Amino acid sequence: MPNNPRDIAIEQYNYPLPDERIARYPLERRDESKLLVYNKGAIADTQFFHLPELLPQDSLLVFNDTKVIHARLLFQKSTGSTIEIFCLEPTTLSIVDAFAQTERCEWTCFIGNNKKWKEGPLERTAEIGGKAVSLTATRHEAVGNAWVVELRWTGGFSLAEVIDAMGVIPLPPYLNREAEKEDNDRYQTVYAHQEGSVAAPTAGLHFTPELLDNLRARGVETDFITLHVGAGTFKPVSTETIGEHEMHVEQIEIARSNIQRVLDHTGRPLIPVGTTTVRTLESVYWFGVHLHDNPALDAMHVGQWDPYTLEARHVDTATAYRNVLDWMDRHGVETLHGDTRLMIAPGYKYHVISGLITNFHQPKSTLLLLVSALVGDAWRDCYRYALDHGFRFLSYGDSCLFLP
Repeated sequence: MPNNPRDIAIEQYNYPLPDERIARYPLERRDESKLLVYNKGAIADTQFFHLPELLPQDSLLVFNDTKVIHARLLFQKSTGSTIEIFCLEPTTLSIVDAFAQTERCEWTCFIGNNKKWKEGPLERTAEIGGKAVSLTATRHEAVGNAWVVELRWTGGFSLAEVIDAMGVIPLPPYLNREAEKEDNDRYQTVYAHQEGSVAAPTAGLHFTPELLDNLRARGVETDFITLHVGAGTFKPVSTETIGEHEMHVEQIEIARSNIQRVLDHTGRPLIPVGTTTVRTLESVYWFGVHLHDNPALDAMHVGQWDPYTLEARHVDTATAYRNVLDWMDRHGVETLHGDTRLMIAPGYKYHVISGLITNFHQPKSTLLLLVSALVGDAWRDCYRYALDHGFRFLSYGDSCLFLP
């Protein structure tokens, strides 16, 4: 392992994934997916509904309650061409504020078939609550490989209502199929609540209301935070080393009660459901480290390489989390809104979590790096076992429980 994580060659995190092993559709029952269990070096497999009996005593499971929006807006031109506008994130507002708008909002968007959009706005209509609504999209400047698009609509409805009525749920590109009616339900977790993601936190897709009840009946505590998943989560590392890869920005919402819950659970197992939950909990820690050095910060921003440049100033988890609570007190806020570009790679020391529930990830992805940071090279044995034992991979695939 290189001394500097930036020198890690991404080819070391490649593995052969046959196309037929990618799950194109979900199972009929969420909790009947297979579960690979890695426990202190031993590998076994079972079904997901056995999870309650596999977790350590006094565990706290933390979930990401983000909800996938119908982010794909399709506009039909008079020439017959279809232009797709894929809404990524608002340009200036928070996602919560953007969805509350009732007339206009600017978003950063991918544009499919952009060459066919010569000039002028695009328009389409739909009926919402028995009322005709017109939606207009105007393309402005390019931002990297995306564009700023101004959305305007009539009817006085919130943007959340308009997108829900007119948009299509965005499936991961590797599923290589169009969204179907079933996906509106199955590409959401049963506890999805806060609208704002363009991809599901897929580790949570295996949970059912009954399974959540069974967990609580066995004394497993649960808590819910929010990180809105961006399209960048599907972006494989295309550079030779990870130091050249630019992490995407994701928005975080975490309540005072969530932060206090982590503090109260110090010394006992805390197991996040999904990599987005990991990134949220660990990002809060690094914001607390920043506050240790500079209590006057006015907002939460966690950089890609913060863990590797700030590590010499070690701050324990409880102190970092108390720093964040103190900051919230000074600013009079009950919910922390911030953003993170945190890169978790081999060599990273976890400060908050003690295990992980997650799906199987793409080769050469930052999500695979995050898993390797937790279990080391054992990820190879786990993935080889899964390939040899008929596990299904990626978003609609099976799951892992890592207890290092």
